[in-house]
Amino acid sequence: QVQLVESGGGLVQAGGSLRLSCAASGLTFSGAVMGWFRQAPGKEREFVAAIRWSRGSTYYADSVKGRFTIARDSTMVYLHMRSLKPEDTAVYYCAADRSSPIIFTRSSRYDYWGQGTQVTVSS
Repeated sequence: QVQLVESGGGLVQAGGSLRLSCAASGLTFSGAVMGWFRQAPGKEREFVAAIRWSRGSTYYADSVKGRFTIARDSTMVYLHMRSLKPEDTAVYYCAADRSSPIIFTRSSRYDYWGQGTQVTVSS
């Protein structure tokens, strides 16, 4: 049984930093792509970043490029966020595409999801 458990969310001032963590279990990592998505109130869930487990290659949404960094280690996936803006406020979700040769940005591609962690950036 695959489980994804996020942690690390919280309240931070604009310009600050946070690190989100996702503990993954029950997954065959070699072929997987791990992603982070976010959903703000009244908006659709949107892609943030993803990493191919085997190669470590990454892909970012334009809105976070240069500010966020996705990384993986052992069975953990991290999202390092800096220079946070109020518009980054959302529930952040960890997701897993169990087998893919490339990184997809649409949420329907991902097979497993965590419960989400709230990130609030105050102005």
